Amino acid sequence: MRRICVYCASNTGVHAGYAEAAVNLAETLVRHEYELVYGGASRGIMGILADAVLERGGKVHGVIPKMLVDREIAHSGLTELHVVTSMHERKSMMAALADGFIALPGGFGTLEELIEILTWAQLLYHDKPCGLINVRGYFDGLIAYLDHAVGEGFLRPEYRRLLLTSDTAAGLVAEFERVTAPRLGR
Repeated sequence: MRRICVYCASNTGVHAGYAEAAVNLAETLVRHEYELVYGGASRGIMGILADAVLERGGKVHGVIPKMLVDREIAHSGLTELHVVTSMHERKSMMAALADGFIALPGGFGTLEELIEILTWAQLLYHDKPCGLINVRGYFDGLIAYLDHAVGEGFLRPEYRRLLLTSDTAAGLVAEFERVTAPRLGR
């Protein structure tokens, strides 16, 4: 199984570059024979990404809580759609289905999912690669914060290295295929 979970927004943001990055990621995933795992919505960056993977012949696995089926408008054309009972179940299932994790620009939900999966890696719940695509410098502040946390002694350098970053999908997927997450001792 080769699946990448992508955390991203149910809206499109204000710059066309965010949607373009989602389409570029879809092309990269399909070219490298990765299936997509994502939040199951048909709109926003989530919908653009899922549609682009499907249009290119890829497989898409969506996971969405019942309470968001109507609000985020669950995608009806996926390879597989799991409707779950809670956000906790959503995140757990997405993690179990995936071999790696990528964040595209998004809001609170995207950030929360990325930080949680990094925390799980730090705690040795998984050793799957985690990364973000820094579209238009969107994550510059987060990257600076993490580096500051290292400098202030709140984040060990080896944990900081758990988050791979690239400006492009191709660059990040290439890193995923080169690097495995380190096994960290406590």
